[in-house]
Amino acid sequence: MELLEWDARAYDALPLPHKRWGPATVARLALTGREAVLDLGCGTGRDAEQLLERLPDGRVVAVDGSQQMLERLAERLADRLDRVEVVRADLRDPLPLDAPVDAVVSVATLHWIPDHARLFENVASVLRPGGQFVAEAGGFGNITAIRAALTAIGADEGAGIWNFAGVAETRTRLEAAGFREIEVELVPDPARLAAGEQFEAFLATVVLAAHLRGLPAAERRPFVHAVVERLPGPVVDYVRLRISAVRR
Repeated sequence: MELLEWDARAYDALPLPHKRWGPATVARLALTGREAVLDLGCGTGRDAEQLLERLPDGRVVAVDGSQQMLERLAERLADRLDRVEVVRADLRDPLPLDAPVDAVVSVATLHWIPDHARLFENVASVLRPGGQFVAEAGGFGNITAIRAALTAIGADEGAGIWNFAGVAETRTRLEAAGFREIEVELVPDPARLAAGEQFEAFLATVVLAAHLRGLPAAERRPFVHAVVERLPGPVVDYVRLRISAVRR
């Protein structure tokens, strides 16, 4: 699948559950304030902003594949870019960092990467021994109702778009990539939105972006509406995969 180019401003304008996932994930890092931390799939910089507050003498390496996301991050962090290295990269490939980092954090990104075994190897390759890796993403069972609705309208249910991994396989892949002190769990975390315009905008911008980019503009709203009609309510049935591990 080609890299998604996100609508960063529309993304930031939504009532995103990511705004709670990010701080909760960053809070799991044990930091002294002097580290270099990689924000993997940094998006518009909300989590990088949280990290900079915890790193008064450190820096953030912000990596994403979307130019719009990185431009919005640069606007958000304009007064602190001296402590931010911004890197545009395809996260499916080895990470193009000049030096290793002390920790890696990732929020709502891993499920867009098809090969987690390779991804974890790439993360380990840029992480110092003893460095922390904390992440959260869609996990096994994520958006099951939405995927069923896609199937009901004859659309791709997302097997080639998302990678919603389970606990056992994630633990095995992390161990093979060189991690220890591994903690992995699946946590149901449904997000309720306002019915109508807000819910449809959320689906269009966040959940169904990969489906819509191949459609003519005139067909996108009807597509989203058809999915909504087959859902029981304005709820995104999220199940989150939470990871904590330490590089051997």
